[in-house]
Amino acid sequence: MEKRELIILGAGPAGLTAAIYARRADLDTLVIEKGLPGGQIRITAELENWPGQINSTGVGLADSFRQHAEHFKTDFLTAEIKGLHLDGDRKIVTTSAGELEAEAVIVATGASFRRLGCPGEDKFIGCGVSFCAVCDAEFFVDETVAVVGGGNTAVEEAMYLTRFANKVYIIHRRDEFRADPLVRQRAAKNEKLVPVLDSVVEAIEGEDLVERILVKNVKNGEVTPLSVAGVFMFVGTLPHVDFLGDLLEKREGGWLATDRNLTTSVPGIFAAGDVRDTPLRQVVTAAADGALAAMSAYHYLETRR
Repeated sequence: MEKRELIILGAGPAGLTAAIYARRADLDTLVIEKGLPGGQIRITAELENWPGQINSTGVGLADSFRQHAEHFKTDFLTAEIKGLHLDGDRKIVTTSAGELEAEAVIVATGASFRRLGCPGEDKFIGCGVSFCAVCDAEFFVDETVAVVGGGNTAVEEAMYLTRFANKVYIIHRRDEFRADPLVRQRAAKNEKLVPVLDSVVEAIEGEDLVERILVKNVKNGEVTPLSVAGVFMFVGTLPHVDFLGDLLEKREGGWLATDRNLTTSVPGIFAAGDVRDTPLRQVVTAAADGALAAMSAYHYLETRR
């Protein structure tokens, strides 16, 4: 069985930054990823909040992360991650290409946004459909946009969007928002917010960019078109942790629990980026996690020499 000092699961910003720091620390490092590098940023048309670059594309930034990791002679394996288990102190990673042993592991498998599954959703991702208000709000100055969801995240992000857009519809399938009472009270005072309750998005339409959505009232079945320039989806986020089983401690929602050094409940296994329990999921925070996780892994391995 092939053995490595460090195996990094995932090649998003967290995983690739971890690889850069690990290789600079001269760790024998392997990154496993089943698809293209970059993770969620590959579906982002344009980024304006990566420090040092006023404008960059998601694909361009993802590729630059990969090239940087390659520059330090990081090894890569394209395979699906099937599982992670312990054999004594040995960490065994099971993949579609076979099993590998690691002295330390960084879990950086990220998360994915829940989708509505309606017509037009996939077509307009990056062209009006967004999953991040902080990332994309500035593209909708003085426009009308829609937010889909009714929890704290949806309502809070809708309020954030009112700093840029002139009108924000909040579309929720129930007759009241699920957000906390204080959040709902603040939203009720915001004149730019327009609740659309008992409703679901049936379709997202437009030519090259989003132009309108079709909203169906779940009580009477009436379908109404709403002219919008953007649709922000906040119907949940899922961490990619199924392959872990019950190996690591998780918090509510399935997010991995870590300490201040990003160590999980199992010594020698670390977590970085969107997969862990963290208050902010951005490229910059994922990259910072990757750096810290790599150095924590380095110090862990040093204590075992």
